[in-house]
Amino acid sequence: MRAEVIGIRGGAGFDAIVGHFTSMGGDVVLMDPDTVCGKDHVLSALFHAERSMKQGTNRSKTLLTEVILYCAWERQIGKAIAKMRPKDGRDEYVALLLDVDDPRLDEIGMERDDSLVQATDAKARALGLDDRFLSYEDQAVENVASVELLKA
Repeated sequence: MRAEVIGIRGGAGFDAIVGHFTSMGGDVVLMDPDTVCGKDHVLSALFHAERSMKQGTNRSKTLLTEVILYCAWERQIGKAIAKMRPKDGRDEYVALLLDVDDPRLDEIGMERDDSLVQATDAKARALGLDDRFLSYEDQAVENVASVELLKA
């Protein structure tokens, strides 16, 4: 499976973006940029979600929802989706693209902006990342790994 984490912005709505990528034969998880602290945060969630699906320890029925659980550091699906789902009226997203070779964002009036993925002081504060010895992204990855303990 090919995976890429990108930031996107523009006028297309949530459903139009999802439809665009699925029509290309891929999958996408769209997230609120305020809830993502770096590409490794999302890629670690994908790694853990894939492993949980293979081992039968998954809490959700689909890989995409399992990724959201890990990204959100939650054990309850409803809470995870509420936390990670992009806010209504916002035109910025973090997208985990699965098996999408060329996103062709111009076809849906979107443009790539990877700054939306980066860990920032404001995001870290909002997410409670305050370990002064680890980078924000490393703390996010650690929180993803801790979901395994929550699931037990």
